Amino acid sequence: MTNVPAKPVRTRFAPSPTGYLHLGGARTALYSWAFARHFGGTFVLRIEDTDLERSTPEAVQAIIEGMAWLGLNHDEGPFYQMKRMDRYREVVAQMLEAGTAYHCYSSPEEVQAMRDRATAAGEKPRYDGTWRPESGKVLPAIPEGRKPVVRFKNPLDGEVTWNDFVKGTITIGNKELDDLVIARPDGTPTYNFCVAIDDLDMEISHVLRGDDHVNNTPRQINILRAIGAPLPEYGHLPMILGSDGAKMSKRKDAVNVMQYPAEGYLPEAILNYLARLGWSHGDDEVFSMEQVCQWFDGSHLSNSAAQFNIEKLNWLNNHYIKQADNERLAGLAKARMEANGAVFDGAPSLPVVLGLMKERTNTVNELADAAMLFFREPQPDAALLTQHVTDAVKPALADFAERCKTVEWNKAALAAMIKEVLAAHGLKMPQIAMPLRLFTTGQLQTPAIDAVLEIFGRDTVVARVARFL
Repeated sequence: MTNVPAKPVRTRFAPSPTGYLHLGGARTALYSWAFARHFGGTFVLRIEDTDLERSTPEAVQAIIEGMAWLGLNHDEGPFYQMKRMDRYREVVAQMLEAGTAYHCYSSPEEVQAMRDRATAAGEKPRYDGTWRPESGKVLPAIPEGRKPVVRFKNPLDGEVTWNDFVKGTITIGNKELDDLVIARPDGTPTYNFCVAIDDLDMEISHVLRGDDHVNNTPRQINILRAIGAPLPEYGHLPMILGSDGAKMSKRKDAVNVMQYPAEGYLPEAILNYLARLGWSHGDDEVFSMEQVCQWFDGSHLSNSAAQFNIEKLNWLNNHYIKQADNERLAGLAKARMEANGAVFDGAPSLPVVLGLMKERTNTVNELADAAMLFFREPQPDAALLTQHVTDAVKPALADFAERCKTVEWNKAALAAMIKEVLAAHGLKMPQIAMPLRLFTTGQLQTPAIDAVLEIFGRDTVVARVARFL
């Protein structure tokens, strides 16, 4: 779709609160949000909570928290279907009166027997229309004491066709659809009916959702047509596959969006990754949400399943960590570091340390763990000290410690001073850098030694060299 829509754009994200916000749902929300932003429209959040057995307040909260963390702010809502029961019952009554719906008194066991007979005959299992009123048809006697369901009187012939702006033209024959139950015996409405009425009342212009909803679309279209309502445009997004090419599962994939902040991912990395997981803008791989909103017009959506790739996500997260403000990173990393025993009193500036360390880390958690070497007392291995602090090196280290008292304390001056010490004692860089790493951090693997020394500060460096010499 590349044409400017003729009517105001109103999109919706309509999750069922039966669990957390998963990656597929987050991508649907992102695309619906970006499409509305692109056309200056409205993005609606709707909570489809009619599944009373599985819907929970905790799941509602998890969805709202996930949306907030991602920054996918809604313009209207959240609307809750359970608060709209009077409206649904009103439409059911209107449809019964208009003859587009009818009472069905078949028991669940009778309906199952109908389906079994159809299956045995090689036909699609379906309700056989026993209670469907037709001209000249005599209906059975109403069973005593049995409350009916309400069924939609689906057209018997013809087809439902729509131009899906992801998958192209889709046609499903009405013979494939039986008469859908739109209200249960207790009067509560069913999923497809509620969705159709919500989309009507909320004036939804474009529905973006997963392609597991393709079979629901002709049912919803027929209900909307039966009540004389305008139809939204539909786009059905292919699923996201796990790294192994199979459907993503809780057991082996991080499918809960809120796992990602806990694991040290930034929301802009998740959004960038999800945007590219089923949509493209040329060969661009890295882009801001402002750019996504500028470009996302409903075209260039892939109609094939996308495969999750943790290496690609890590690459993007590393990119955004390198771009991130160091104060922000410090706010994200500090709690983890405190839990691991970091001591911040008298230590170097955490934002400055993270600025040094962030080039090589893929997650904030990795960054926090890497930064620990600046916030705990060094405990170098005795064997490593014996290996690297030799009699040949000790005079150079003593010379280094003496020069530390007067050298200008910045990275460039420290680098120049170390070179002077090496030249004076006929040594190579590793011979002095390794002991200094052990003295200051307790480790052999650190960023460049001049940068490490600069951050620790003169007093700490002098004290630690003196301690181990």
